[in-house]
Amino acid sequence: MTATKQIHLAAHFPGVNNTTVWSDPESGSQTDFASFVHFAQTAERGLFDFLFLAEGLRLREHRGRIHDLDVVGRPDTLTVLNAIAAVTTHLGLGGTLNTTFNEPYELAKQLASLDHLSGGRAAWNLVTSSDAFTGENFRRGGFLAPEQRYDRAQEILDATRELWLSWAEDAVVADRERGVFVRDGAVPVVEHRGEQFSFSGRFSLPPTPQGHPVLIQSGDSDAGREFGARTADAIFSRHGTLEAGQAFYRDLKGRLPRYGRAERDVTILPATTFALGDTAEDAEEVADRVRRAQVSPQTAIAFLEQVWGRDLSAYDPDGPLPDVDPDPDGTSITRGRVRHEKDPAAVARQWRELAEAKGGLSIRELIIETTARQSFVGTPRQVAEQMDTYVQENACDGFILIPHLVPGGLDEFVEKVVPELQDRGSFRTEYTGPTLRHHLGLARPRA
Repeated sequence: MTATKQIHLAAHFPGVNNTTVWSDPESGSQTDFASFVHFAQTAERGLFDFLFLAEGLRLREHRGRIHDLDVVGRPDTLTVLNAIAAVTTHLGLGGTLNTTFNEPYELAKQLASLDHLSGGRAAWNLVTSSDAFTGENFRRGGFLAPEQRYDRAQEILDATRELWLSWAEDAVVADRERGVFVRDGAVPVVEHRGEQFSFSGRFSLPPTPQGHPVLIQSGDSDAGREFGARTADAIFSRHGTLEAGQAFYRDLKGRLPRYGRAERDVTILPATTFALGDTAEDAEEVADRVRRAQVSPQTAIAFLEQVWGRDLSAYDPDGPLPDVDPDPDGTSITRGRVRHEKDPAAVARQWRELAEAKGGLSIRELIIETTARQSFVGTPRQVAEQMDTYVQENACDGFILIPHLVPGGLDEFVEKVVPELQDRGSFRTEYTGPTLRHHLGLARPRA
């Protein structure tokens, strides 16, 4: 009999996007530490593997003005995570830190410090950027060509791992009265010579409780998948449907053997939302209300303008798609948001076909349809069954939940769905180890 796979759960504190319905009366602060405490302690009460923070490196602009439709501001990621470490005990702490605009030694020390101070609960979500607009906030600016971003990411990761794993495991000699001392010869000089970085020196921190932080990756291009298969401990996936998830799962896990890795070495976690109700009909009403709040009429037009490259403010969001095609020479109207559409004309054709196939969707209805994440909708028992099916049928290993409200967006899930998952035997009833690697079933990294 096949053993039941255990579901992994993580929680994404939403923001830096239009997921958060900040206009809702129950929406709380994105900067008050009390919001982070409530969210993190709820996730830990629900026995989640880790909390995850994204990061925005520049305020967005839309048509040359500050984009005021999304939540974008938040205190520094590492500062927040170090503070959360003091008010939690087991919950992993994952932060997004850019590989394009940071240096290896700085990242290595910051993340190792979080791992030490949290007792081995740190995770690093590696992201890349070739966005010159964002790069203007940094010394080197938008200097990196898109095709080079994963080369730099790989080298910055290689360099940070060289630093993290440079100390001998028995390098530290502890003395209660006089502090911590280092055994002579146990901390070698790290010599790194590469295309992007060149440095020589000793790392200033001993091995962390879990060897080094867990590595999370979210790129979905072929280069991104290869990078993830080579380096990641966890993958933040975009693939929401069962069939798309199974295809991604097979592809990513099929790449692992070429790097000497096994399926258990990488945990695949798609982003997902949820809507709960006493009945399936109640839950559908909740889901529809939330999506319409996330995609306001103004937001729908803004999303469409990103693809069309034109000012579409004269169009009715509750009317049909524009009768003009995207401007082939138009620059991106929204700057500071990741754009996944490489061919706007092709996207416009697909959207027109989708709108017609769905009975003539309006602009707003189309944007709601095309921007929706995977969502589990139903009673708590139905949602637990749906999530369990995805994991048992190898569409993923678990989920990163993205509620539409902070700080209370996880409360109902933890109170109602987690017990259902536990009753099914597919989710833990207690933490079984102190570090994030214990939660994810990962081995300690080796040099």
